[in-house]
Parts: sequence; C-alpha cells; structure tokens
Amino acid sequence: MELYYNIVSPPCQSVLLVGKKLGITFDLKEVNPHLPEVREQLRKFNPQHTIPTFVEDGHVIWESYAIAIYLVEKYGNGDDALYPRDPKVRSVVNQRLFFDNGLMFKSAIEYVECILKKKLEPTEEMQQRLKKALGLLESFVKERAFVASDHLTIADICLLSSVTLLTGIKYDLAAFPGITAWVARVTGELPDYGEFHKELYEKSMEYIKTL
Repeated sequence: MELYYNIVSPPCQSVLLVGKKLGITFDLKEVNPHLPEVREQLRKFNPQHTIPTFVEDGHVIWESYAIAIYLVEKYGNGDDALYPRDPKVRSVVNQRLFFDNGLMFKSAIEYVECILKKKLEPTEEMQQRLKKALGLLESFVKERAFVASDHLTIADICLLSSVTLLTGIKYDLAAFPGITAWVARVTGELPDYGEFHKELYEKSMEYIKTL
C-alpha cells in the first residue's frame, strides 16, 4: 500500500500515526505537493492532487480522516477501540473529527501560516478564533481522559496533529493545562512517538528555512 505524504503536513502526520498504532508498514512516497510536477503526478489518481493520498491495489483514498477510518476498519483486527462500532461512541468520535476539520485545524493552520509564510502578526480575529477552538478542546479533555471516549481513538490522533502544529511555533498553552496533559496521554499511547517527533521537528525546521 502506497502513501504519498510529507511529514510536515499535519493531515499526513495523522495517517502515519494511525498506521503506527495499527502496526502497518506503508510503501512511503515522500513528496513536495508545492512542485508542479508532483501535483501532476498526484492528479493521475487524485484530482485534488493533495496529500496524504493512499493507494492500495488500485483503490485510492485522499483526505486524512477517510484514510484513517479505512485503515482502522480494514486493519484493526477486530479491535474497534480506535473507531468504536457503538453508534453513540462513534458519533462522538465523528463529531470531534468534524470539529478538527471545521475549526481546530483551520484556526491553527491559519495562525501558523500567518506567522511563518506571511511574516505577520495574527489578527485579533485569528487569535480569538484559535482561542475558541482551544477552549473547546480543553473542555473535551476535561470531561474525560481522551477527546471522545475513555480511551484513545482516531479523533485524538487527528487533533494531536493540529495541536502539534502550534507547539512547533512555541504557542503558549499555559492557559490550557487539560490539553497539555492530554497531549502527554496521547503521545504515550503511540509507538515510537519520540522518534517520530524528532523526524517531524527536523523536517519542519528544514521546511521553515525555505519560506
């Protein structure tokens, strides 16, 4: 199974970490989606030419949440903990995924790109939007040990990638102690996370130098 990815991308991080948790070995294709030739290559099987893009026996999936769900449903070996089958629990996992897609990741990437790419101070609106997202996440992880259940799910892994984006620019999370504790719990559940984070940090620093 092929995975077109770049570890600097939070959505790619989510898929890589779900794969690690499931013990999956991908045929990794590291790419730079900003290059025209790479976009053209990806467009052959993904009209949106985005990463991550997953290919298995001619079956193509893009969008990190869709890939993560597929991996758990196919390779979870009967263990549905990461994406519970119980409709009520799964509905909460789905809600947290939609929250990440609609607010947490969007507000985080907007904030970070303003600083790194535009070299500007985030606007008051951006700052308030991010604080709102973090406040909601803080409330989720104060209700229970993890964002959607009393154990790790794919919602935690996807949201972790959004928060990691902020810690990469040393965003101060002191006002959100629940999130800080939650990050420690989640990363403690992920195999070889220290090694993964080291690679992420090194590649991120290389990428930042090109901006």
